[in-house]
Amino acid sequence: MRRLTRFSLARPRTSSPPAVDDDTPRGSGRCSSEVRAELDAVDRAAYDAVARTATPVLDRLLVRLSRAADHSLLWLIIAAALAVVGGGAGRRAACQGVLAIGLASGVTNLVLKPMARRRRPWRPAGQAPASRRVRRPGSTSFPSGHAASAFAFASTVGEAVPVTWVPLHVAAAGVAYSRLHTGMHYPSDIAAGALAGGLCAWTVRRVADRLTSGRAQLRWRRR
Repeated sequence: MRRLTRFSLARPRTSSPPAVDDDTPRGSGRCSSEVRAELDAVDRAAYDAVARTATPVLDRLLVRLSRAADHSLLWLIIAAALAVVGGGAGRRAACQGVLAIGLASGVTNLVLKPMARRRRPWRPAGQAPASRRVRRPGSTSFPSGHAASAFAFASTVGEAVPVTWVPLHVAAAGVAYSRLHTGMHYPSDIAAGALAGGLCAWTVRRVADRLTSGRAQLRWRRR
């Protein structure tokens, strides 16, 4: 009776479910967040290094360059000059360059900036050199619209008129850096803007090439 009672009161043994390793997704998520935090720290450190370096002569040059590129005015002037002196090829290149600027501006200001919502760098008035002050836009920081428009125009026109490739890209790089130098953007904003501008330029060139080949085929068929 004692053995039967002990057996009847004993709890049945059940197999425990396999242990689920919850550390893997949490660990990968934690790792990615740490990588983002470290990249952001490097980004801000590079910005601070430029901001702390006194360059009064460069300040004047880069402020003027940054202002010249406001609203893509610098690139529109170059496009107008190219259309006047460049003949038919110059007019086509200028037209494609302006279209690339429009596409880059739309992509950055209407798509990427609202998605990222990154605040622009901010420094107290006493720490910001007066020689680097430019108009502060009301838009967000990522990516740089100046850099996007600059490289969109330089890449498009430079491919169409190869002799302009180097000087236009030097000017585009100068405009892009001027936005970092004047404190309007972080380095990653500049890099992303340049990449977006290059992709917009590639898109405009491909569409233009297809339209040109399509017209050529249509003319050949009419003959």
